[in-house]
Amino acid sequence: MTAAENVCYTLINVPMDSEPPSEISLKNDLEKGDVKLKTEALKKVIIMILNGEKLPGLLMTIIRFVLPLQDHTIKKLLLVFWEIVPKTTPDGRLLQEMILVCDAYRKDLQHPNEFIRGSTLRFLCKLKEAELLEPLMPAIRACLEHRHSYVRRNAVLAIYTIYRNFEHLIPDAPELIHDFLVNEKDASCKRNAFMMLIHADQDRALDYLSTCIDQVQTFGDILQLVIVELIYKVCHANPSERARFIRCIYNLLQSSSPAVKYEAAGTLVTLSSAPTAIKAAAQCYIDLIIKESDNNVKLIVLDRLIELKEHPSHERVLQDLVMDILRVLSTPDLEVRKKTLQLALDLVSSRNVEELVIVLKKEVIKTNNVTEHEDTDKYRQLLVRTLHSCSVRFPDMAANVIPVLMEFLSDNNEAAAADVLEFVREAIQRFDNLRPLIVEKMLEVFHAIKSVKIYRGALWILGEYCSTKEDIQSVMTEVRRSLGEIPIVESEIKKEAGELKPEEEVSVGPAQKLVTEMGTYATQSALSSSRPAKKEEDRPPLRGFLLDGDFFVAASLATTLTKIALRYVSLVQEKKKQNSFNAEAMLLMATILHLGKSSLPKKPITDDDVDRISLCLKVLSECSPLMNDIFNKECRQSLSHMLSAKLEEEKLSQKKESEKRNVMIQPDDPISFMQLTAKNEMSSKEDQFQLSLLAAMGNTQRKEAADPLASKLNKVTQLTGFSDPVYAEAYVHVNQYDIVLDVLVVNQTSDTLQNCTLELATLGDLKLVEKPSPLTLAPHDFANIKANVKVASTENGIIFGNVVYDVSGAASDRNCVVLSDIHIDIMDYIQPASCTDAEFRQMWAEFEWENKVTVNTNIIDLNEYLQHILKSTNMKCLTPEKALSGYCGFMAANLYARSIFGEDALANVSIEKPIHLGPEAPVTGHIRIRAKSQGMALSLGDKINLSQKKTSL
Repeated sequence: MTAAENVCYTLINVPMDSEPPSEISLKNDLEKGDVKLKTEALKKVIIMILNGEKLPGLLMTIIRFVLPLQDHTIKKLLLVFWEIVPKTTPDGRLLQEMILVCDAYRKDLQHPNEFIRGSTLRFLCKLKEAELLEPLMPAIRACLEHRHSYVRRNAVLAIYTIYRNFEHLIPDAPELIHDFLVNEKDASCKRNAFMMLIHADQDRALDYLSTCIDQVQTFGDILQLVIVELIYKVCHANPSERARFIRCIYNLLQSSSPAVKYEAAGTLVTLSSAPTAIKAAAQCYIDLIIKESDNNVKLIVLDRLIELKEHPSHERVLQDLVMDILRVLSTPDLEVRKKTLQLALDLVSSRNVEELVIVLKKEVIKTNNVTEHEDTDKYRQLLVRTLHSCSVRFPDMAANVIPVLMEFLSDNNEAAAADVLEFVREAIQRFDNLRPLIVEKMLEVFHAIKSVKIYRGALWILGEYCSTKEDIQSVMTEVRRSLGEIPIVESEIKKEAGELKPEEEVSVGPAQKLVTEMGTYATQSALSSSRPAKKEEDRPPLRGFLLDGDFFVAASLATTLTKIALRYVSLVQEKKKQNSFNAEAMLLMATILHLGKSSLPKKPITDDDVDRISLCLKVLSECSPLMNDIFNKECRQSLSHMLSAKLEEEKLSQKKESEKRNVMIQPDDPISFMQLTAKNEMSSKEDQFQLSLLAAMGNTQRKEAADPLASKLNKVTQLTGFSDPVYAEAYVHVNQYDIVLDVLVVNQTSDTLQNCTLELATLGDLKLVEKPSPLTLAPHDFANIKANVKVASTENGIIFGNVVYDVSGAASDRNCVVLSDIHIDIMDYIQPASCTDAEFRQMWAEFEWENKVTVNTNIIDLNEYLQHILKSTNMKCLTPEKALSGYCGFMAANLYARSIFGEDALANVSIEKPIHLGPEAPVTGHIRIRAKSQGMALSLGDKINLSQKKTSL
């Protein structure tokens, strides 16, 4: 048995730079030194033994000169020393000297100081020699009656470990502890005693619980947690016991401890699927979320609620609790609010949608008054989207929601206003009865709209849906009011001449580099003048946009004017009024064109916008039936097609979700009746405690592990060659933020290798948590060394290093074997995610790191290449399937993923099939990746480059 295989519980940090002291100097210090010197010498001895030194000559010295000392530090160090020192001769018999040690510990177990008694009892839990423990048994039993709870609590632990390892030493332990438990008052002692009974004699534990089941609420929380665990295990193994204990679990839901409530609710859900049980557990979870201040706790408990919802029969129970779930919105954290709104939206039904909408409307109004919190805008966006979804699913609600939301069109936050506009556009197209209301509200807020993008959308909606003569007149009035005095150029020149004084100089601000939506770079320089700010505010909104050089809104205005003018002509029979309206619309377009060509705007009008406005002028001058059809009918049809395609896609994704959740039962599947199920069959269900323990240790069994390629062997990296004196290979286990390297080191020589050390270093955002301790390897022996690495961000990391060792008896320097590099795969941290087109475009414009990867593959089909990239990068395709279907020789798709560290990764795939090179030609094109950090963009690019070509298996 090698030193590495010895069981050791106490780990001590070893400073590697110091020279190990000689045995003679240590002996001298232990014999003749004062307490301080003896303490230091004892520490050195412990470290040397941990490093593989034997030091047999010091054993008697320590027994004679150190063991009798009463110093507490030395007593604590001696416990560590006796734990690690070899206690047997090479043939396995106990050393004679250990009898003296045993006697010293018998005295310590009768020591008046409770700390010494308690720590000695803890040490006895680690002893594996029955001969040493036997003489101490009467003293250990006596400690159960000590006045101090620290001693009693450790005495219970010592009795439990001794009973588990050497039952013959204390065969009556369960009975002894049961009697102790009945009379004990201290919570921690009761908890340890109860824990022992659960594992040593479950029937006794149940007997004790039966006698005090009515007092469970009065127990301390640590004991309550153990009781919950026992009830779960008993009912899991023997379902017929459920009725006996389920009342106790119900009572524990009222516990004052949040941990007990959480565990009790989780246990109740696994033990019973009755609606009352599910409701009680869900209510308990909701209370926990509201009362707990830690956001991580809130998110974990919310996840449990979401898990409950996944079960079809539980979903009906949760639907009645939607209003309680909405109380969680009082939390300021955006992530918690996001999950809560999503959960409420999934659970909403026609019975409670009205109440939900009332609460959401109140929340929206609240956000209007709060400006100091940075997440308020995002929260408002979430609320708008939730109300949008409610109105689409329950059209009766739209009339209540629209007036409140329309106020936000004049909001400073463009993203929230854009969401409202999208909702209004869908509502006005889908609900004919609401059109007059929407148009009326739109005309009310039109003048207050601050963002040019929202203004453009509002113009389009007004132009498309104003159908009465009065509404058309109102739109024209609003447009005139928003443009101000016309002709614009003349009025502006007059204003300049009358108000701008010669001493007011014009300054040019620094040039600013921007990324456009297309991903290209544009330089923008800001021209600022020190005119009175009052004049800027006085300017009407549309006039302000045009003078800022934003003529795209002018093109939109021209289309709107054309539509309403053509509609006005069909509604009004008088030629004079028709011509007057047309002339006014044409005058507005002409004055805008004039302004665009003048030097007044900050940027001149673009050719595209000139063409559009000119086209509208031509249409109005001719008024042909064909143009009337195109402007007033086909525009709306294209919107209708787009909305119906979007709705169809949403329905499809919802159908897929519900199919996932619905448990499909085949016609010939056996039906299991609980009353008829054998005990051993019931226990086949997974034990939740065992699963959570495995998850914490990172040993969760993934479903794909059935595939031999996904097994552990696939993750083994060879670090040295087979002919090296030391062979090493590593299994790389990634568990979210940690990487555990399990390195197998094999001594292939016939010599003993001393101080064999694995030295590691990292490149990238990786950090080695601890230095692996040195080992002594016998000839042809092997050992496993574990090293933990912390990961801080998503980028490709490299772990490199070497194995250094001394050959026993050789006078030469240390030997070194260099290891191969271990590459950490970025894919372990990237997960598919989804976002809206607007969010994608915004992130694409904001992210500064771009990596362009040229397509170099042997795949000949466009769709197959895209699927291959999605599979190898863990990204999600945001472009809808409908847009990718069909075949036209080229394809463009947007991909998105998030890392577990919250970093976003965007990619745009632009690929084509070079038809001129024949049907077997591979796909060409490029992939552009954008990310906030350079590491993410480069690592993702490297991954795509490595996996582009399809390997034939």
